[in-house]
Amino acid sequence: MEPSLPLGPLQACWREEGETGWKPVPREGGDEKRQAGRLSHRGEEGDEETGKMPVPRGEGGGEETGGTPVPPRGRREESAVRPGPGSGRQVSTRCNARRRGVADRLRAMSFNPADVLREVFSRAIRDAFGVGDADPLVGPARNAKFGDFQCNAAMPLGKRLGMPPREVAAKIVEHADVGSLAEPLSSGSIAGPGFINITLRADAVAGLLSALDSPGLGVEPPGCPETVVVDLCGVNLAKQMHVGHLRSTVIGDTLARIFERLGHRVIRQNHVGDWGLPIAMVTAKLRAEAEAGRVDLDRLTLGDLNRLYREAQLECRADTKGLAAVRRFDLGPKAEAELGAQVESAEACLAEAKRVLVRLQSHDPEIEAVWRRIERVTMGVCLEVCRRLHTRITAEDSAGESSYAGELPGLVEDLVSRGIAEESDGALVVRVEGIAEPCLVRKSDGGYLYATTDLAAIRRRVREMGASRVVYCVDARQGLHFRQVFGAAHRAGYDVRADGSLASLEHAAFGAVLGEDNKPLKTRSGENVKLEDLLDEAVSRARAALAERASSLDDPDAVAEAVGIAAVKYADLSNDRTRDYVFSFDRMVSFEGETGPYLLYARARMNRIFDKASAQGIEEPVGEAFVLDEPEEKALALVLLRYPATLRAAAGALEPHRLCVYLYDLAVAFSRFYDRCHVLSAEAGVRGSRLRLCGLTRRVLSDGLETLGLPVVDRM
Repeated sequence: MEPSLPLGPLQACWREEGETGWKPVPREGGDEKRQAGRLSHRGEEGDEETGKMPVPRGEGGGEETGGTPVPPRGRREESAVRPGPGSGRQVSTRCNARRRGVADRLRAMSFNPADVLREVFSRAIRDAFGVGDADPLVGPARNAKFGDFQCNAAMPLGKRLGMPPREVAAKIVEHADVGSLAEPLSSGSIAGPGFINITLRADAVAGLLSALDSPGLGVEPPGCPETVVVDLCGVNLAKQMHVGHLRSTVIGDTLARIFERLGHRVIRQNHVGDWGLPIAMVTAKLRAEAEAGRVDLDRLTLGDLNRLYREAQLECRADTKGLAAVRRFDLGPKAEAELGAQVESAEACLAEAKRVLVRLQSHDPEIEAVWRRIERVTMGVCLEVCRRLHTRITAEDSAGESSYAGELPGLVEDLVSRGIAEESDGALVVRVEGIAEPCLVRKSDGGYLYATTDLAAIRRRVREMGASRVVYCVDARQGLHFRQVFGAAHRAGYDVRADGSLASLEHAAFGAVLGEDNKPLKTRSGENVKLEDLLDEAVSRARAALAERASSLDDPDAVAEAVGIAAVKYADLSNDRTRDYVFSFDRMVSFEGETGPYLLYARARMNRIFDKASAQGIEEPVGEAFVLDEPEEKALALVLLRYPATLRAAAGALEPHRLCVYLYDLAVAFSRFYDRCHVLSAEAGVRGSRLRLCGLTRRVLSDGLETLGLPVVDRM
């Protein structure tokens, strides 16, 4: 028997006892042997969640031979200066044997057997051929009759080494030490042109599952937590939140939740557009309307502000081109007089807005009081939408551009004094290596830009908040802007933390929300769809869908609200964030397929099992041994074991859709298990195991839904 070793969080703790199976090793001692690694979010390492790796086009297998074609990774577009420190671990272990046993590998890896098998087959390839850079191409088997996993490395290796793939596969099998994790490998494990089929032992899977069934579900707090700042939402004063805010709000909050679930310190930052000339325009307009008695400041609504914002924009827009055209083509004194009056009025409005801006920047009490009113009304409505979306965004997370305004002159002076900013046509710019267009930090008229404010924000977030990772959830169209800003921040050293380490600056870019016509989602009049209206419609359709399914619900309005919000959020999050997606109410509120309502229904179905058990006097089992004799039991267990790795992969790649896909896989695996395996009517020993399996599945699904930020209901 091996000695017990102190193991760090996120490790599966096991020792191998002959052929009697797998037993957990109690956690003893501290984490002295743990070493912080690097959290890769670039995609070079392969998919932690599924074990799938890219294969050359045309290679892969078919169902008849047990081959599994492994698709390439989805594309991901991020602007990042460098990867930040992560939560990966390495655990030192003692081993006198020439080849480490499987128990040691489990200590150093996650609960996912695919992780162990990848390491096993990587070592086998190195031992057999002296090739250290070959991808083992270990992935789930397409058809369970061929096993649980496959190693598909023999075909590309055969090409590389000039050997028949089956001979390569035979050599790999000869050197692969799967221990008691899987059934012994032999020539019979090789199928088709060289696929190696692997069948896990049920007792090994059961042992791993028992370890996963812990308070943290296999996810323990990291030894060295990161501080992650997530820039999200990005509302503007005097404007309604529209569908364009959906992705930034939902994706940003979910990424923050994933980091929090992994044990990191997360700071949300709602970068509010509350400063500059546009805000001064609406402030001046509101002040004038209030003085004229046309607006009551005590009854001000966001609808009023939205209207005044549009009016102020129009009133300050001088039609100088139209006036020039009238004069050029001599269209008459009447036309010239009308356009001349419009230009004169617009210039006067703009001049007044600029005066208000100066007074606002000087903290004039009268102007600031009007501005504060605009802020309170806007943020009150926007935060209510965020609450309704089931996010954790609060008023304390707001970081308006106004909070950085006082720092901008000093920041620009710092850039100039150190030779980082230089003059160009009267403006000040920072040149960034590899980008032709420089980062503009001050206009020729002395005005500052969004980039200047973003540089101040980065400096504060890294130096004062201690961020090791700053993630911006912003539209992909801002890609160039963030590459410029990140590069300028790096040149200035604003990404250097107090301990001298470099923070990771990342743009989690996302695509657009499209209508059924594949164009950006708009109202019939061509305006942006208000987010509040979109949520109302989703809830209305969810209510109608529920009425068709259930005759009575305890609180139908609450259930409809939860289902509607879950439908919208899951539809957004389940798509690769870098891609555009088509918004379809009919598809997203469906209780069938990969939808939010389907996941909520799956959880409610699990609750009903325990309701029935309680009614029959059957207690929920505690510590009951897992028995995985049926294929559906084992298949469900294997999906459950992927959960910790899925969370880490989603955080590393900034891809919430990985967790969405996982939860759908889990719900489908549970449905197949429940349809094929009796639970409450099973024999006592089997019933206890299956009830525990149901309970663990419910816990993982509930935990995943909470991490996504989806509201749930207990009964449907």
